[in-house]
Amino acid sequence: MKKMTEKFLNEAFAGESMAHMKYQIFSEIAEKEGFSNIARLFKAISYAEQVHATNHFRNLGNIGKTSENLQSGIDGETFEVEEMYPVYNNIAKLQGEKGAEISTHYALEAEKIHSELYKMAKDLAEKNKDIEKVDIYICPVCGFTHIGEPPDKCPVCGAPKDKFKKF
Repeated sequence: MKKMTEKFLNEAFAGESMAHMKYQIFSEIAEKEGFSNIARLFKAISYAEQVHATNHFRNLGNIGKTSENLQSGIDGETFEVEEMYPVYNNIAKLQGEKGAEISTHYALEAEKIHSELYKMAKDLAEKNKDIEKVDIYICPVCGFTHIGEPPDKCPVCGAPKDKFKKF
């Protein structure tokens, strides 16, 4: 692929990915405010943005077999844990941005778990085995991820067990 096309497709992927997430967030807000049809509109357009992002990602050659995709996940999570979030968190502290400090701390702690879960899944996938069917719980406040029954309180942010979202 020519460099300019690759650059633009990467930028388009990033933009479509952000739009997808932004509209998901807006949908949740509209739903909470009682605008169920506006929420549905946001969800539908969010899906369209995901389709666009997927097409761009595919054309960039970034989709592989599950084991390769897991390695990509491991690489991304490891970068966030070892480089990105520690720096972002330190800058937030330095600048006295408490909200940014908390959100980067929450993300850092969750990403550590994600990296380990992807490593475990990759080991299984390479043996042609799937993960055991267990419930996965996510803390809606900080993103803490737990396999199996969640703790009574989130160990990162203290959110109660009944707030966790089950997958």
